[in-house]
Amino acid sequence: MGEVTVRVNNKPYTVGCADGQEGRVQELARKFDEHVEMVVSDVGSIGEVRLFLMAALLMIDEMQDLRLQLDEASSVNARMNAGAHEMERKAAFAITDAAARLERLLGA
Repeated sequence: MGEVTVRVNNKPYTVGCADGQEGRVQELARKFDEHVEMVVSDVGSIGEVRLFLMAALLMIDEMQDLRLQLDEASSVNARMNAGAHEMERKAAFAITDAAARLERLLGA
């Protein structure tokens, strides 16, 4: 098991992680620290637990917004795919119909 020391709110924290994930944990901690800094700039020092809680709530709020955007994009994509399949069906019908007409004309 790996171990890495990260800094959040200018304090070091040692955390365990899977071997090879140290860089990922450091990056996640850096992003969390950015949110902590935003809270500090907005409300000042309010105690570490409350500070971390508010930063976590901000991150979860952002995550939910992203999930909503992803759901909407997936819905739009599904509608576009359905439209494309309908167009393909109509095109196939038109080609089949045109081929039948040509056969009748050439066979006559």
